[in-house]
Amino acid sequence: MEIRNVVIIGAGPAGFAAGLYAGRAQLEPLLFTGPEIGGQLSLTLDIENYPGYAAGDAPGLIQTMRQQAEQFGTEIREDLVTEVDLDRHPFRLKTASGAEVGAKALIICTGSSPRKLNVPGEELVGKGVSYCATCDGFFFRGKRVVVVGGGDAAIEEGLFLTRFASEVHVVHRRDQLRANRTLQERAFKNDKMKFIWNTVVEEILGDPEKGVSAVRLRNVRTDEVFEFPTDGVFIFIGHVPNTELFRGKLEMDAQGYLIVDRLQRTSREGVFAGGDVHDHVFRQAITAAGAGAAAAISAERWLAEMEGRGYPGLTDLVQES
Repeated sequence: MEIRNVVIIGAGPAGFAAGLYAGRAQLEPLLFTGPEIGGQLSLTLDIENYPGYAAGDAPGLIQTMRQQAEQFGTEIREDLVTEVDLDRHPFRLKTASGAEVGAKALIICTGSSPRKLNVPGEELVGKGVSYCATCDGFFFRGKRVVVVGGGDAAIEEGLFLTRFASEVHVVHRRDQLRANRTLQERAFKNDKMKFIWNTVVEEILGDPEKGVSAVRLRNVRTDEVFEFPTDGVFIFIGHVPNTELFRGKLEMDAQGYLIVDRLQRTSREGVFAGGDVHDHVFRQAITAAGAGAAAAISAERWLAEMEGRGYPGLTDLVQES
């Protein structure tokens, strides 16, 4: 079985930053991309809030991160980790392609995924459909937008959008919000925020060239269906951390996010995590990259410490397959 000093799972900003730092530490890390390269960045076309990256296109930033990680010795494999065994050391990983790899240290950067409406037209991501107001709000200056959801995230992001949009219409399937009382008060006092109650989105209308033009809505009480013109649709019905692979193996909170300490250490010694897989507050490319870098630094220091102690499996390659 192939044994690596560091294995990184995930190819978003956290994963690539971890690869960069682990590579510069001469650890020759192996990074498995999983099904999606770029993480949450793959859900937007433009990014203007990543320091030092003025080009503004998210695909370009992803490619630059990948190239930089590879430049410093990170091996990137476009494969999906399907099984992990954290009860033995080195840790055992199996992939969709059938590969088996041992990891002396493991860095988890699998991120989270936004819950989707699963309606026609939702594929117009970057053309008017977004899951991140902080990322994309700037592009809707003076425009009308729709926010889908009624929890804290929907109202927080909706309030943020009022800085740019001329109108923010919150579409909620109930007749009252689930957001905390303070957020509700701020929202109801904001002249730019309007509410469409007891309503769900049936379809997002538009095309890839011109972008979103309207949403088809349905009142859940009357079944009335109507079209509502809009320039953008921001969907905030929650996120799902991509942690199913580690359920029962690592400590998680009630929502399934990995629990880490200040050094990005999980509940299992030698296993670290960075990015949206544990951070459900900020969810920004820059904070994810910082956490990924911190995880790699901690992993490098842990490996050095364990080598000094002659920790089993660290000084020599394990021959068992």
